[in-house]
Amino acid sequence: MPRPLGELEDAVMTRIWQWNRPVTVREVLEDLQQERSIAYTTEMTVMDNLHQKGWVRRDVEGRAYRYRAVSTRAAYSAALMNEAWSLSDNPAAALVAFFGMMSPEQRAALQHVIRIVEPQVQHGASQGPSVDNAEEPRP
Repeated sequence: MPRPLGELEDAVMTRIWQWNRPVTVREVLEDLQQERSIAYTTEMTVMDNLHQKGWVRRDVEGRAYRYRAVSTRAAYSAALMNEAWSLSDNPAAALVAFFGMMSPEQRAALQHVIRIVEPQVQHGASQGPSVDNAEEPRP
């Protein structure tokens, strides 16, 4: 897994993931400037860094680039959780503590995901279905 995103990188990636389309530096900059003061060159450097780190792909369009995410926010979050869990000296205790922090809605979502993945595991599939396409549980 690539190293976790920094604060500004996360703000940029959040927009790219939310918009779910190729974006320009200018588009992201204009949206970011609603929250913070940031220079065009800073934003351009962040986008280039994200490209160098493999978070985004870019395609030339005229004299500029259009950037698009390589993976989803869900995949990034899952990788962070897996990394944190694998670093624990007691993974079972870490999971118990993590589950204890969950809201009722999060526990319902977890139970829903387990129902989706469990049949795959029982049939020997190495990878379950994509969670990006999993429907949210209904109350």
